[in-house]
Amino acid sequence: MSLAPRRTAANTTTDHTAPHPLDRLLAARRPIVMGILNVTPDSFADGGRFDDPARAVAQAERMIADGADLIDIGGESTRPYKGATPVSTEEELARVMPVVPRVVALGVPVSIDTMKAAPDMARVVAAHKVPVVAMHNRDAVDPAIDILADIEAFFARSLDIAARAGIASVVLDPGIGFGKSPEQSLEVVAKLDRLRAFGRPLLIGLSRKRFISSVVPSQPQERLPGSIAANVLAVLAGAAIVRVHDVAETVQALRVASAIRAAR
Repeated sequence: MSLAPRRTAANTTTDHTAPHPLDRLLAARRPIVMGILNVTPDSFADGGRFDDPARAVAQAERMIADGADLIDIGGESTRPYKGATPVSTEEELARVMPVVPRVVALGVPVSIDTMKAAPDMARVVAAHKVPVVAMHNRDAVDPAIDILADIEAFFARSLDIAARAGIASVVLDPGIGFGKSPEQSLEVVAKLDRLRAFGRPLLIGLSRKRFISSVVPSQPQERLPGSIAANVLAVLAGAAIVRVHDVAETVQALRVASAIRAAR
């Protein structure tokens, strides 16, 4: 079985002996905010807004100014609740390559949201000595399964593959919305601390997702309050990285929550 992650964190330095930028961020012991930059025409929350390279780079600049620690660039919508149109490797590269170097030049770590190398992902990641995010997914939703147990089994397999490939830095993402019912997504957030047993950084990507609408009916652009509430709770439960569309609002919420906890 392949490692099957969706994201690999791009190495922005040629010195493989130096700590990776992600390691330095994790060492700061504070929530890391990953800004989402979809250069696609059909992403569920912002499709078509940033498929022009100039607009994409301008959005990256805004997110960095708002406090983003990482920028996650995606060239193919994977739409957690179906409906995505697959694109070829050539089309995905044509979308991201005009953007990636310009965003890297802004001085923050960049990750690539892709699944194209999935059958060979472990070898590619090991060869380039970069961190990888292993995200749980399922081909179909099954409300009857123990979703936490399924995620734990997937993480165990992924970490075994990573170890055999020589990959040292693995971030675990439970894949909110991917192959999960809204109720299962809520359960994963509620029990996120259970996944800390793996001893790896946890990434949570729940921004604007449909499980929020299962609680309060809403369209993706109307789910900021629910996204913030869920992200704050996820961080309190152990998430190290939150992947979000709304950087400024999330940064403010996390800093205020941290300050309140520090004042106890």
